[in-house]
Amino acid sequence: MSKFKPNEHVIHPRKILKKNLQGTAKFNDRLAVKITKGVGTMWTGYLFALLSLFSLPAILHLVLPKLTIFPHWLVSASLIALIAWVSQNFLQLVLLPIIMVGQNVIQSQQDAKAESDHKTLTYLANLQEEQMTELKNQGEILELIKKGMQR
Repeated sequence: MSKFKPNEHVIHPRKILKKNLQGTAKFNDRLAVKITKGVGTMWTGYLFALLSLFSLPAILHLVLPKLTIFPHWLVSASLIALIAWVSQNFLQLVLLPIIMVGQNVIQSQQDAKAESDHKTLTYLANLQEEQMTELKNQGEILELIKKGMQR
């Protein structure tokens, strides 16, 4: 589609990041990134807030024993134990390492992009410097021609 051919000095980040991941490593990286992006949403924040609110009635029942507006199943020890297990064990021991792996994968992609951008910008800065030198030299030649024509 593009009329421009690729420049040898402009490197795409995919070429820098070239990892030959296969099998489970490729699956693990993709899954970790997908989970990291999914957990990093407001909907997950709302879900975790809702999960934490499930234990609020039991705490209020312990603090105010005469408060009997909550059903028994909502203040039972088994529900509190389940919420504690989900929030302490599953979220902290399982989800956190997965998120860390996902962040590492995403960070390596960003590093590759930064490296590619740096190489491209360095090339462009050097090219601009060469062009400015050429323009200066052409300006000097034009001045010499002007002086030669004035004689």
